[in-house]
Amino acid sequence: MRAENISKRFGAVVALRGVDLHLNRGEVLGLVGDNGAGKSTLVKILCGFLRPDSGRILVENQEVHFHSVKDARAYGIETVYQDLALIPQLTVYENLFLNREVTFLGRLALLSRRRMRALARQYLEDIKVNVPDLESEVEMLSGGQRQAIAVARATRQNAKILLLDEPLAAMGAKESALIMELVRDLSARGVSMIVIDHNYAHLFALCDRLNVIQQGKVTVNTRVADTSIEELTELMVSAFRRQLQAGQEALGEISA
Repeated sequence: MRAENISKRFGAVVALRGVDLHLNRGEVLGLVGDNGAGKSTLVKILCGFLRPDSGRILVENQEVHFHSVKDARAYGIETVYQDLALIPQLTVYENLFLNREVTFLGRLALLSRRRMRALARQYLEDIKVNVPDLESEVEMLSGGQRQAIAVARATRQNAKILLLDEPLAAMGAKESALIMELVRDLSARGVSMIVIDHNYAHLFALCDRLNVIQQGKVTVNTRVADTSIEELTELMVSAFRRQLQAGQEALGEISA
């Protein structure tokens, strides 16, 4: 995937200012930035939820135009948001097939629960996600298992590009390890991923490359191997200081 010169504004607020981004096959790209930097807006454009004011998106070197999330899915782009969009009272296999249920052919659309259970078991085993009981309600699972089910649901439809919003938020070490292993396995299978995470340690453990977004622009594009958590932290702190100084100078001019 490639995004070129993507811009977006909401009234007087400029969210993105000519963003350029590329994602290679099987690569895990981390998006770093303070709140309000434009990360979520960019992801919503890439998944078809929002349309850019200008710029273009290319998938496999073909320019595409998304009018909806469904359009993006047709090109193999899926998103897993932080809230996961799972229904707690439904079972694992029911959530895995949510809005994509398998039915019997005929005048009446009847759910083929046996078929869905068999397909769910086969797919979860294939991507090495261990869920003891497919009949368990999702609310009974751990946070890591729920996240894995949400990722599995996204990739079950042959997703080529996966957008992950805070996939390791509020997880313990064991649960985080489960999701990290799943991300690595999907990457090895050729699935490309963009990950938003505020925890630098997570990003360095998960990602091949990092893009830093500041005030609606990608200001840094670096391989993880070419930088460090300390350097990234110093970069973000320096940027915050510059923004703070600029704001103070602007207030001084207004007061004068």
